[in-house]
Amino acid sequence: MSNLQQRVIAAVVGGVAIISAVYWNEWAYFAVFFLICGFSLREFYQLLGLDGNAPLLVYGTFTGLCIFTLTFLIEKKLLGIEHYFWISPVASVIFFIKLYKKNEKKPFTNIAFTFLGIIYVAVPFSLLNICVFHNRSLYSYQIILGCLFLLWASDTGAYFAGTRFGKTKLFERVSPKKSWEGSIGGTLAALVVASALAYFFTDLKYWHWYCIAMIIVVAGTYGDLVESLFKRSIAIKDSGASIPGHGGFLDRFDGLLLSAPFIVTFLRIFA
Repeated sequence: MSNLQQRVIAAVVGGVAIISAVYWNEWAYFAVFFLICGFSLREFYQLLGLDGNAPLLVYGTFTGLCIFTLTFLIEKKLLGIEHYFWISPVASVIFFIKLYKKNEKKPFTNIAFTFLGIIYVAVPFSLLNICVFHNRSLYSYQIILGCLFLLWASDTGAYFAGTRFGKTKLFERVSPKKSWEGSIGGTLAALVVASALAYFFTDLKYWHWYCIAMIIVVAGTYGDLVESLFKRSIAIKDSGASIPGHGGFLDRFDGLLLSAPFIVTFLRIFA
């Protein structure tokens, strides 16, 4: 199959699975994003290993998933907010583990990379839990699905517009294939989807959806560029091969990693 055929099939299968889980209930949402968060963390640490680093893959992933789980349970009101204090001692164990690692030339560099994975990958996924329980701690599939639809629309619009019309480079030093024409196509696609969301998804006001669309277009593009910078620094094309035609989980959700903090901040202040 061609790369485009693989992309379409993987997008349809993966999209249906994620949409079904998010629509079903909060526990199905938790399960699917728990897995996505875990696989993304694993990819990140494995890529760092290719460059000669030695972050704590197992414990770093464990810590990130603990933060994701804790955030979900607190936002669902199954745990009190004071349980956030568990994050500090769990994360501090990273220092203890590295202390007992022998013959390691740069232990603090690897400690830093372990924490980077938590901050770059686990924290943004954990912030999504605040989005889904934004409305008085009641689960809202509309907000998370809306964000995913906007992200996918932006990516798809940018891909096809860039392929067909792309001439003016957007950020050639980091990502030679990205173009301003593709970015404009992604913006238009996201605004069209935002119009549909404003009509069908009423958990947020219509102007909220347009603002979130622009956040995803801008921050999502930067998220893609940041991941491209990361991959370029270790001379690889894709973060993995888990998703046919798309690469790895980081390749598929890189735009969400930088968008999530801005979306949550916007919702908390303006929605």
